[in-house]
Amino acid sequence: MNKKKIINDPVYGFISIPSELVFDLIEHPFFQRLRYIKQLGMTHLVYPGALHTRFHHAIGAMHLMGTAIETLCNKGLSITTEEKEGLTIAILLHDIGHGPFSHALEQTIVEDIDHEDISLLLMDKLNEQFSGRLTLAISIFKGTHPKKFLHQLVSSQLDMDRMDYLNRDSFFTGVSEGVISSDRIIKMLNVKNDSITVEEKGIYSIEKFLIARRLMYWQVYLHKTVIAAEQLLCKIFKRSRELSLSGKKFPITPALSFFLEKVISKEEFMANQSYLNTFALLDDTDVMAAVKIWANSDDFVLKTLCHNLINRKLFHVDITAEAPKEEFIDNHIKKAIKKYNITANEASYFVFTDNIRNNAYNKGDGNIHILMKNGDITDITLASDNSNLEALSKTVKKYIFCYAKDLID
Repeated sequence: MNKKKIINDPVYGFISIPSELVFDLIEHPFFQRLRYIKQLGMTHLVYPGALHTRFHHAIGAMHLMGTAIETLCNKGLSITTEEKEGLTIAILLHDIGHGPFSHALEQTIVEDIDHEDISLLLMDKLNEQFSGRLTLAISIFKGTHPKKFLHQLVSSQLDMDRMDYLNRDSFFTGVSEGVISSDRIIKMLNVKNDSITVEEKGIYSIEKFLIARRLMYWQVYLHKTVIAAEQLLCKIFKRSRELSLSGKKFPITPALSFFLEKVISKEEFMANQSYLNTFALLDDTDVMAAVKIWANSDDFVLKTLCHNLINRKLFHVDITAEAPKEEFIDNHIKKAIKKYNITANEASYFVFTDNIRNNAYNKGDGNIHILMKNGDITDITLASDNSNLEALSKTVKKYIFCYAKDLID
């Protein structure tokens, strides 16, 4: 079988699959599942073009990794053939642990577990199936490989993951503020003291990268209507689990039913191989098929929430710098109780608060280092003459207050 395939990507053009092992990993059911998981959760309800998947993103990040490897090798860095393949596999599989609708339901299906933890579990399982050929890739992914800069290409504040998703999400949403000069940034990469650096002439491209990331968070990832849609999906899952735990049965897929009918801790999930196998069967279609079934439920809360999602009747969302007043919240809860003739617990599905955070650059957490012409290394916020970058390193916290629109006076 010919495994030298080419994928036509709308962002980068033709992408070559670099090895037979990489081809076999892409063909594996664990990876093919990513075709059915949207990259941006419920964002398509705001930006209709945002229907791209984790599969798209993983292939794109793999392509950028190939460019980064070529750039560093051309600058005299020693990266062996085995390390090149390990890097390629590590970035290809970095998101393989995402569940349905990506971040929207993260830590909801399985409590207190991140997709990175599940990705590592799936990579370990693949390593068994491929007779240990992923061992090097896993060490790079975990950061235990002796060459620390290899891990930074996979996971850091300037990794190939962020390089791809900013441009890709910008492309599919049509939000041009997210476009970055990924080609130029990659060409400016270098290594000093076993750490990824950016040559001084790439400073302005890094400034644009950080500003673009901040703008994409406010305009796309934390857009108030996106928040409304994803909160609604989470409330649907919470209510369906509450009913399932009380003995209610739904005609849904076995995999989704498995995670609804029990609360699984991180420790239990990590220790039980069958849980991982069942999780690997889940994708967006399981959830949306269930939402359509639940829309005919005899439970008022679940039925109403599902109808609202299907028909895009989303929550009203207030985003403020200060927490909403308790009196204001209580007033809306009372409205919900009276209007829907429901209990206070049931009203909490229609009126609730949360908070969001935006931090474009975590200063001190794997800093973006600039390699100055004199050979010195300095943080981007110190190397740049753009005073706005210091502000980007501060976390902005805002409060959200969600409530059903028919509760508005």
